[in-house]
Amino acid sequence: MIPDALSRLRAAMRQAAIDVMIVDHGELLAWLLGYTVSETLYRACLVPLNGEPWMVLRQLDEAPCRRQCPQLVVESYRDDEDPWCAVATSLARRGYRQARIGADFYSYGMTVHSWQQLSGYLPEATWQDLPALSDRLRGVKFPAELDALRQAAAIADATLHNISNHARAGWRVRDVAAMAAGDFLRLGADSGETGPIVIASGDAGFLHASGHEQRLQCGEVLHVELIPRVRHYSARLMRPLVVGEIPPARAELARQLIAIQDRQLAAIKPGVCARDIDAIAREAVLAAGVRPTYPNVTGYALGLYTRTPRPSDFSCAFHPEARWLLEEDMVFHLYISAQSLAFSETVRVTRQGAERLTHFPRRLLTLPSD
Repeated sequence: MIPDALSRLRAAMRQAAIDVMIVDHGELLAWLLGYTVSETLYRACLVPLNGEPWMVLRQLDEAPCRRQCPQLVVESYRDDEDPWCAVATSLARRGYRQARIGADFYSYGMTVHSWQQLSGYLPEATWQDLPALSDRLRGVKFPAELDALRQAAAIADATLHNISNHARAGWRVRDVAAMAAGDFLRLGADSGETGPIVIASGDAGFLHASGHEQRLQCGEVLHVELIPRVRHYSARLMRPLVVGEIPPARAELARQLIAIQDRQLAAIKPGVCARDIDAIAREAVLAAGVRPTYPNVTGYALGLYTRTPRPSDFSCAFHPEARWLLEEDMVFHLYISAQSLAFSETVRVTRQGAERLTHFPRRLLTLPSD
């Protein structure tokens, strides 16, 4: 458990005047407890305003939970039992039958079905939605979180260095991905999940493309996005690698994109409005004519990722309507792309300005053509 995480949660609970909070968002569970588990069967941590939190989950997961959270009270149910009934019964048994219960209805765990089941078992309770609380609580990072992000960023840097030194024409994209996955695991990442590594084309569609069977050919651009996680915390890094000689026009485009993003980095500081940071990149790219449109965001929040349907956190994203303000120790993935080239960094907001947690050189890379 991160020191002060529980205090931050309870401050939000007091403000909402709730008696007990149902925490079922996988990422909030990991942030609060240091333990998380998939949503194969419903599970939740119950956090009272006063008293110790406790966990209700399937028996199969009880032992791992106890190992990782030895001070946490754990209750479990068999796989043939109703998990929502188990959670509701646990709340009722502890005196919360008629309580004011808080829940984040944005949570992936709190589906319509889950809420219907829980509220059906607790008909006398009052439910209070705390929308997007699971993300908002985690926006400003604690020191331990920043340490994990720095470790993940160092893994991304080292892996990209290895790829740029060894990959070459004739390799399958799969071979590059395999090298990255192996580096992640050897260097201490949680898993070998690499992020998109693809042959790039277009302005942005390649950022979420797939296709590992293509072989690198002279003149192509290999897009590499690395997303290593350490203790669930993901840093991110994008670079384009040209196979063979870099054409002058492509080198000039890379210079333009990097210079535009450098202006974004220079403007980042606490209190600045997110849409102003976004405008620096969006308006410059469109004014330069290197993209006809710019429908995607130019950055988004980074932090903790677990087994949820969401690979990126847009709770705080940079776009023209983003009116939220940057705060110290927020961390973001800032990226820019056009014409098959994409550059990105993992960036922390400090009192002095932006701190790059990823340190790989900001330049267009080249791979041998033979």
